[in-house]
Amino acid sequence: MSKHYAKATWKNNLVEGNGEFELKSGCRGNYSFKSRFEDDKSISSPEELIGAAHASCFSMALAHALDQSGFTPVEINTDAEVTLSKSGDGFAVTEILLRTKGRVPGIDKDKFLGVANDAKVNCPVSKALKATNIKLEAELLGD
Repeated sequence: MSKHYAKATWKNNLVEGNGEFELKSGCRGNYSFKSRFEDDKSISSPEELIGAAHASCFSMALAHALDQSGFTPVEINTDAEVTLSKSGDGFAVTEILLRTKGRVPGIDKDKFLGVANDAKVNCPVSKALKATNIKLEAELLGD
């Protein structure tokens, strides 16, 4: 079993407050109401961190699935777009769009798309977020 650690601190009330997160690896960042619910993207948000985790996990899962299918990827690039929406009396992460591009010699487009869809379903972060609508746009790049 592998364990991973992060911590966060929040100061003041929701709208006027601010927070800081720290990962065990030493990565640190700030977050705020405005970075989460408004257009201030100068600092992070919980949803941005979810996106980073999901894009990273999916890319690794796709690389492994391709390798298991007999194809060695040269490179996989994945962006995650995380949607935070009003839900009842609160908010919820309602959708995550993964956009991935892979450079994988010897594979055809249909096989790549099938492996990518399987990786989307089976990566550990996707499984943890199974209550969220997860979409995938996958593109196979030329050699």
